[in-house]
Amino acid sequence: MVEIFSNYKLLWSIVIVVTAFFTRLFITKSLKKIQLKFGFQQVRIIVTNKIISILIYVSTIVIVAFTWGVDEEQLLIYVSSFLTILGIAFFAQWSILSNITAGIILFINYPVKIGDTITILEKDNNITGEIRDIGAFFITLRTPNKELITMPNSVILQKNIKYFPQPD
Repeated sequence: MVEIFSNYKLLWSIVIVVTAFFTRLFITKSLKKIQLKFGFQQVRIIVTNKIISILIYVSTIVIVAFTWGVDEEQLLIYVSSFLTILGIAFFAQWSILSNITAGIILFINYPVKIGDTITILEKDNNITGEIRDIGAFFITLRTPNKELITMPNSVILQKNIKYFPQPD
């Protein structure tokens, strides 16, 4: 009897994972159609797709955990412990929190976007490069010499920037 119930858990787990995969695939295709219809930037669609994918994967893990009998209280204790440790880490390191906030500001309300070329104006050493990625903590630049440079997001907001937007 226990073995049959275990097989159903495995079957339900497979169904849940496959459903999550096809849901993610459907949303990815829908985002591409939305991009073409409304003319959104490719970069915005990529970031939106990453966020939605993370939400789908986390939801899938939680649903599969409940399918296998994880108690809600145990899951709540685990999540609250994780968030407590994360909160202590943020409190201990303000720069991490400022980089996340700066990353959100760079993504939403800043004149530069992925693909633009910028020069970070510093006193002694200017840094020029094409923006390759704007992450939660760092911005990645590719220099004319094909080197990859990562800089904390908060630095980008604090420095003077000269940028050369992509032609539309």
